[in-house]
Amino acid sequence: MDSSLSTASAAATGGGNGVIIPQSNDPSPMESSATAAATPTDDSKQNLTLVINSIQKTLGILHQLYLTVSSYNVASQLPLLQRMNTLVLELDNMTKLAENCNIQVPMEVLNLIDDGKNPDEFTRDVLNSCIAKNQITKGKTDTFKSLRRHLLEELEQTFPDEVEAYRDIRAASAAETKRFAQAQSTLPNGDVKVKTEI
Repeated sequence: MDSSLSTASAAATGGGNGVIIPQSNDPSPMESSATAAATPTDDSKQNLTLVINSIQKTLGILHQLYLTVSSYNVASQLPLLQRMNTLVLELDNMTKLAENCNIQVPMEVLNLIDDGKNPDEFTRDVLNSCIAKNQITKGKTDTFKSLRRHLLEELEQTFPDEVEAYRDIRAASAAETKRFAQAQSTLPNGDVKVKTEI
């Protein structure tokens, strides 16, 4: 067998244990940090994508380390050390990238993950709690509307003139609020912003 082919084959497989090292177009830790520093905008989505890619790359390195350690022999010492160094570099890169991300994870989610449960349960519980609180608030608002209507009916029977004056004041106030809202929606050239209803 040609020695150049065996060298190329060994380089492609990544060492003595036959593990194929995925060749990717991902920038190295130095290049990715230079790219992140070169962009003037701190786009949180892009930062999160970089961290996710770094996590996936770290998981791949850990898998390679597992394979190397599980079939360890004297000849695989150099690939083991290289992969350990790569892991350290990637973890350092991940830490630097994570500093640009500002993600708040509730402790309840972490506790659920520690307990071996699905974090979607937390989302479901939060949504159910919001729906329950929304129903309670809606009930309170409907009760206050009913109380207001009942009080106006009682006041109208006892003080009809005052209630009529109150209703006139409320109508004038509502008209003024409507005019103010329309004035706010007027464009500088005199056109009116049209709110399309779906």
